[in-house]
Amino acid sequence: MKRVRLISFLKKYWIFAVISPLMMAGEVIVDLLQPRLMALIVNKVVSTGVTGTPDPEVMSFILITALKMILLVAFGGFCGIMCCYTASVASQGFGNDIRVKSFNKVMSLSLEQTDRFTTGSLVTRLTNDISTLQDFVMMLLRMFVRAPIFFVMGIVMCLSLNVNFALVAVIALPLVLIIVTIMVVKAVPIFTVVQGKLDRVNSVVQESVTGARVVKAFTQEEHEIARFEAANADFRNTNLKVSYIMSAIFPAMSLVMNAAVIAIIYIGGLQAEADKINIGDIMAAVQYITQVLSSVMMMSFMFQSVARSKACAVRVREVLEADPAIVSGTRTAADEVGTVRFENVSFRYPGASGDNVLKDISFEVKKGETVAVIGATGSGKTSLVNLIPRFYDATDGEVYVDGVNVRDWDLKALRSRIGFVLQKSELFSGKVDENIRWGAKDATDEEIVEAAKIAQADEFVSKMEEGYSSYVAERGASLSGGQKQRIAISRAVLRHPEIIIFDDSTSALDLATESKLRQALNREFADTTVIMIAQRIASVKHADRIAVIENGRITAFDNHENLMATSAAYRDIYSSQMKSNEGGAD
Repeated sequence: MKRVRLISFLKKYWIFAVISPLMMAGEVIVDLLQPRLMALIVNKVVSTGVTGTPDPEVMSFILITALKMILLVAFGGFCGIMCCYTASVASQGFGNDIRVKSFNKVMSLSLEQTDRFTTGSLVTRLTNDISTLQDFVMMLLRMFVRAPIFFVMGIVMCLSLNVNFALVAVIALPLVLIIVTIMVVKAVPIFTVVQGKLDRVNSVVQESVTGARVVKAFTQEEHEIARFEAANADFRNTNLKVSYIMSAIFPAMSLVMNAAVIAIIYIGGLQAEADKINIGDIMAAVQYITQVLSSVMMMSFMFQSVARSKACAVRVREVLEADPAIVSGTRTAADEVGTVRFENVSFRYPGASGDNVLKDISFEVKKGETVAVIGATGSGKTSLVNLIPRFYDATDGEVYVDGVNVRDWDLKALRSRIGFVLQKSELFSGKVDENIRWGAKDATDEEIVEAAKIAQADEFVSKMEEGYSSYVAERGASLSGGQKQRIAISRAVLRHPEIIIFDDSTSALDLATESKLRQALNREFADTTVIMIAQRIASVKHADRIAVIENGRITAFDNHENLMATSAAYRDIYSSQMKSNEGGAD
C-alpha cells in the first residue's frame, strides 16, 4: 500500500500557497505598527499640553502621522485581499483535486471494498471530510501565519515600550497555554467519533431516500423518522461534548486577557506617575498584550482545526490508500470468442463466515450458446455470474472468458466483451437516450433506436412526449419496473457484446414481451453467448442448456426435456410453477 501525502496536492498551487502567507505577513505588520503610531500622536498631544487653539506644529504632526496610518491601512487592506484570494485559490484547488482523486479511487474499488466502506461513509468522506481539509488549508495559509507573528512581534513591541510589561506576559501566557492544552487534549479523541456519527446519519438518509417506495409501501415512515432522529441525536450529543469543552475556552481566555489588560494599566500607571513611561505607550501596550493573547486564542482554534482535520485526513487517506482488491491484468485479446469456462470454482464473500456460497462449480458455455441458470433463492445464481466480469474473484478454482483466465484480463477489455443486465435496473437522471448510450458512448441515434427495438423498449419510448429525449428521474423513478428493465437491456445490447448476462433482469416483463425479446436476440445476436438467470421455467425452457443450482452446487445441466426426465429438483420447480399457473387460472 502506497502512503499518500495529502500535502502533495498543494504542489500544483505552490505559488499561491507562497504568496498567501507573505500577504498575511504584510497585513499583520500593518496591524502591529498602528498602535505605535497612535501612541506617538497621544504622546505628542500630552507632552505639549495643548489647550485652546491647537499648535500648528502639533496639528501638522498629527495630520502627517494620520496620513501614514491611512496609507498603511490601505496597504494592509490590499495585502488582506490578496491573501484571501490566493489562499482561496490554493485551498479550493486542493479540495477539488483530492475530491476528484478520491472519487476516481472509489470508482476503481471492488464491490467488496465499497460494501466495507458503506455508501454513507464514502459520501461523508468525499464531501464533509474533504471540505474540512479544504477549510484547514485556508486556515493554514492565513491564521497559521497571522497568529505566530502576532504572538512573537506583539511581545517584542510590548517589551520595547517597557520591560516591566514582560511580567504580565510571563504570568499570562503559561495560564493561557495550560487552558488551551487541557481543552484540546480532551477534545481531540472525540472528533473521530463525531465523523463516525455523521457517517451513520448519512447512511440512514441514503437508505431511506433510496428505499422510499418500500418505506411508503409498508407505511414505515414513522420507523424511518425515528431511526433518523436516533442517529441525528447521537451525532448532536457527540458534537455537544466537543462544544462544551471548546466553549469553556472563551470565558477562561477572556478572564486571563482582561486580567492582563488591568495589570498593564496598573503597571503602566505606576510607571507614568514616576515619569518613566508615556500615556500613549501604555495605550499601545494594552493593544499589544491584547493582540498577543488573541493570537493564543487563535492558536487554540487552530489546534481544534488540526484535531478535526487529522481525523478527516485519516479517513480520506483510507480511501486514497486502498489498494483495489480486484487488480487488472494485462491481456487485451484472445484467440477464442464468446466462451465461458468454470473449473472447480468455489466462492465465499470476503469477510463472510460459514460455508462457501458456490462449491466446486465446473461447466463450459460455448460461443453462441444460450445457457440458463435456475435455482432457489439464495442458491448462488447471482454470485456465479458476478465472477465472470470479475465483480468478485473466486475463492478457489479458475474462471475463463474466451479461453483466458479472468485474472489475466485487463478489466476494461474483459468487461467491454460482456453486456451485463443487473438484477436491479440502475438508471441515472437524464434523458432516455443518454441512459441507453451508456452501452456505447459513440453510438448514433439510429443505433440507439435499433437497440431499443431489440429490447422491446421502443414501443413505449416512442410514445413518450419527447421520445428518446424524455427525462428519466433519478434511479428511473418515473418509469415502471418493466420499462426500466427494457432500457437496461437496450443499454447492454447496444455495445454488441460477445457475451450477454441477464441476472433475473426480465422478471418484470410479461411472457409475451419476453418472448419477443428472445426472438429479437436470436435474430440479431445469433452468434452471441447468452447466460440467463431466471426464476420462471417459461423464461428458461427454450435455452440450449439449463444449469440447476442447489445450495451452491450445479446438480444438473442439460436441456429442458432431459432435465424433466433426469432432475427431480427441476421437476419440482416446474410442477410448483405449473400448479401456481393453474391456480391463477381458476
